Amino acid sequence: MGLLDLFGKKNVGDALTSKLPYALKMRFSPIRLSIKQKTPIDLIIDLENIRDEEALLTSIVVQVPKALGLDSMGLNQMREIRLGYLKPHKRKELHIEIHATARTKQKTYPVHVTAFSHYRDYSHVLNSEKKKLELRVVG
Repeated sequence: MGLLDLFGKKNVGDALTSKLPYALKMRFSPIRLSIKQKTPIDLIIDLENIRDEEALLTSIVVQVPKALGLDSMGLNQMREIRLGYLKPHKRKELHIEIHATARTKQKTYPVHVTAFSHYRDYSHVLNSEKKKLELRVVG
């Protein structure tokens, strides 16, 4: 029996980090990126807070390889999107454009998406969920 047990305190940190906080689904629209057409594709991210207890301070980080870009010039390969507090069982849908650059070849590229739950502010990470999606590039 610990000292905190005498006063009725319990550690709630383990309950918040024990299970995944989000349901994270991703897809591309259109399905593949064409080098000949200079149009970008959309990465559609569907994020849902599956916790019952409280709203979570949420951010999403998207990373692509150097052969792709998250802007039309192809300079940015990583983007952080701060969503604010996501209430229990609420969904957010994000559309992020992915562009081909001069370095883009015909092959399959990995796209990494990480959803973070924070406490206090965005510099303190409570839990995260990371997923990878394959983007096929055709000529």
